[in-house]
Amino acid sequence: MLIPVRLRTKLSLAIAAVVAVTGTTLGFAVHEVTLHNRLDQTRSEVDARLTVAARSYLDTGTPTVDSALDDPAVPAPLDAAARAGQRATFLDMSTSTVWAATSVGGRTLSVHDSLAATFAAVDGLDRTLLVAGVGAVAGSSVLGVVVANGLSRRLRRTADIARAVAAGDLDARVGDPAAHRWRGGRGDGSTERDRGRIFRRRDEAAELAGALDGMAAALQDRLEAERRVAADVAHELRTPVAGLVTAAELLPDERAVELVRDRVSLLRGLVEDLLEVSRLDAAAETAELDVIDVGELARHCLRGVADVTVHGSPEDAVAVLTDPRRVERIVSNLVANSRIHGHPPIELHIQGRSLIVRDHGPGYPEFLLSEGPRRFRTGDPERGHGHGLGLTIASGQAAVLGADLTFANAADGGAQATLTLPPAEF
Repeated sequence: MLIPVRLRTKLSLAIAAVVAVTGTTLGFAVHEVTLHNRLDQTRSEVDARLTVAARSYLDTGTPTVDSALDDPAVPAPLDAAARAGQRATFLDMSTSTVWAATSVGGRTLSVHDSLAATFAAVDGLDRTLLVAGVGAVAGSSVLGVVVANGLSRRLRRTADIARAVAAGDLDARVGDPAAHRWRGGRGDGSTERDRGRIFRRRDEAAELAGALDGMAAALQDRLEAERRVAADVAHELRTPVAGLVTAAELLPDERAVELVRDRVSLLRGLVEDLLEVSRLDAAAETAELDVIDVGELARHCLRGVADVTVHGSPEDAVAVLTDPRRVERIVSNLVANSRIHGHPPIELHIQGRSLIVRDHGPGYPEFLLSEGPRRFRTGDPERGHGHGLGLTIASGQAAVLGADLTFANAADGGAQATLTLPPAEF
């Protein structure tokens, strides 16, 4: 099983690992350099003592206190080098001793010293480096957690706002202070002030937040412009269409006239639907809430409708807080969609606070189930024709009511829309 690792954890571990590797490498280098320097210094000191001892022996014929002639403890390689006329030093790591020897009068004069003090000093340095390294790793880990938490928090907020915008909340903004401080100037680094602001504040997370806010603002402006165009067009069409309806009613009763009246009626309905969609998009609709029984509400919605079968016992119905006129609009649109795109029988099921409208046709298209209703998009050709505003209006009216409208395909076939209304104590 794979366990996801958050970005802040990765950053914290990466910073700690980099500091640990760097500290280890630096500590090893310092250890080696210090050890070699101390060993070289000790060898130089022993060699200097050998020089003094050799001069004293040549002057007095007697070795000094810290020197010896033909010492059997002299390492064999050093003794051989001295007898060959060489002056040399030797590190005996097995006994932690440094030797220096030379030949005087055919005999080997030697001086030696312990390396214990040198090794003790290097060990002390190693302990200091270890403590400093552990402290550096701990401090960098804390710093990494602080930095990573801040970055992760900003990125999570940006992701949340992106999801909110994708869900339709175009007013959502990241509002990252770092993103807006540097955006306050010209932002091109043309002035000292701008260059300082960019250097201090502009990072990748701020750029991402600023880009997302800019995208949301541009999308909101574009959609608002489209909504205004649709509303203006529908409003301008309303008067001439009303005139067409009136003129069509004055025509004599003939077959061709009936076709004209039918087309004019459809055009009028389309204009009214466009105006309603525009009002819903502009959040200009308010519900007139009232407490009503779901069973009575269902009967109210189906007045004069003969091709819809109602299922549900009246005693199972509950009281809800809603606007009956808007519920009727929603149910009528769902039923009309089933008539156009589905197959009979069309059924209305009452289940608690829910009204379920279903048919036995090909069902809703996949895009509608995953993305929701889209205006002027009706799906596959086998689902019939239409302008795609009915379900859009139904979803908008449900949002005004605070109700939940979901779309699904029934297991045994057919489209199924479920409208769940708020309870009476809402």
